[in-house]
Amino acid sequence: MSTFISSSSSLILQPLKPQKPSKFTKAKTLTLTIKSTSEPKTTKNAQKPSSRNRRRSSYGTSRRSALKKTFTQEQVQFTAPVSSDPHVGIIGGGMAGLVCALSLDKRGVKSTVFDTGNHGLGGRMGTRMIGPQPLIFDHAAQFFTVNDSRFGQLVAGWLERGLVKQWEGVIGELEVGGKFSPFPSSPPRYIGANGMRPLADSLLAQTSMVNVVRPCWISTLEPFNGMWHLSENGKPRGQFDVVIIAHNGKCANRLLGSSGLPLIARQMKRLELSSIWALLAAFEDPLPIAGAVTFEGAFVKGVDSLSWMANNSAKLLSSRRDGPHCWTFFSTAAFGKRNKVPQENIPTATAEKVKTGMLQGVEAALGLPNCSLQKPIYTRVQLWGAALPTNTPGIPCIFDPHGRAGICGDWLSDSSLESAALSGLALANHIADYLESGGVHPEEFAVGLHNEFCTLEGHDIGQFPGLESVGKQEIQAYELTT
Repeated sequence: MSTFISSSSSLILQPLKPQKPSKFTKAKTLTLTIKSTSEPKTTKNAQKPSSRNRRRSSYGTSRRSALKKTFTQEQVQFTAPVSSDPHVGIIGGGMAGLVCALSLDKRGVKSTVFDTGNHGLGGRMGTRMIGPQPLIFDHAAQFFTVNDSRFGQLVAGWLERGLVKQWEGVIGELEVGGKFSPFPSSPPRYIGANGMRPLADSLLAQTSMVNVVRPCWISTLEPFNGMWHLSENGKPRGQFDVVIIAHNGKCANRLLGSSGLPLIARQMKRLELSSIWALLAAFEDPLPIAGAVTFEGAFVKGVDSLSWMANNSAKLLSSRRDGPHCWTFFSTAAFGKRNKVPQENIPTATAEKVKTGMLQGVEAALGLPNCSLQKPIYTRVQLWGAALPTNTPGIPCIFDPHGRAGICGDWLSDSSLESAALSGLALANHIADYLESGGVHPEEFAVGLHNEFCTLEGHDIGQFPGLESVGKQEIQAYELTT
């Protein structure tokens, strides 16, 4: 479930040439004007609202009431010039959030990245390692391509540092019954040298102005005394001049539901996302692949429960010739929708049903008799409940200058690692320009707050720019951002 940018997407915000660290406007006392009449009264010694007098979380409310609350909330209006030493809070440590932090660092702006990952950064750039063999699985983003020169510059740096490498293995299209058609070797395909998560964890290694906090699930945004105050279930997590939402789905919707950012909240709630199941399975022996070509990755056609399969052992441990064979399988979006459950608490019966259905799909894809597939020595299912976007506003980022808040993510243009990186880059440069202006003319920096969404079709597990050159229109894609 990697991500990638459409070659037809036109980026509204062009990143500026690298600049020296910014010299920001001299600090003045920050003030905040909020139109809401429900604002708590303050006293001479007013302090930030505590968790005791804060309104109850809306996590248990219905979608209808949440929508109503979102669309009727009053807009936050920051009116004072920005600080001379601004601090940006970035919620989400996937590709978009990490590149945004990296790009802010290059512009001389400090930031803090908050991520929920227990094992590392990366969001859907996930890699699981189970010892002691080891078993290794890229269980989200599988690989990526390069179509834009700005992303190409980033990838060139990662290649030089040994963070990524070209995937030389054969990939192609596998039709039900076992008929495999390989793709040309161009465009090059790239993978994390040791998996996607180690790549994500290494992106900020050479920065000096980025702080990372994880695991941390920011649950509340509160404007107070000219700053954004972030908290995690009542625990203060810092105050920031600007906030960035670098993730999506129901958690982002809840976060924005009462934040005082109705324009951003409206855009986020217009987003529609598919669901994809991932099945990780390790086998003692190689899978029986018919034909003269032994592939390492395949986009599956004609199987209801399966859209992608990849041999992680061959991809990531090419020097190892023995040991278990680790495969990642992804379902179709239709299969994911039919079997969707709360991903935080997957019922055992559902997990077994999904595993059985997807393994039967593997048999059908490879042209094997029913129940002839060898029994895996290890399996794990995971639901990406907020996977790929099915619609998009077709812009690189969103920014509300009056509320000093923005959004970045691959879904703003399509669904690929490339588009995620370019979105983070665009928002970082836009915010750095805004901060350098001192916020004097905020209306000049509003972007993406009213763009209409258009439908994205033909993608089950993401996009790979450049693969269109294969000559099959329906094969445009395929990366799991879900």
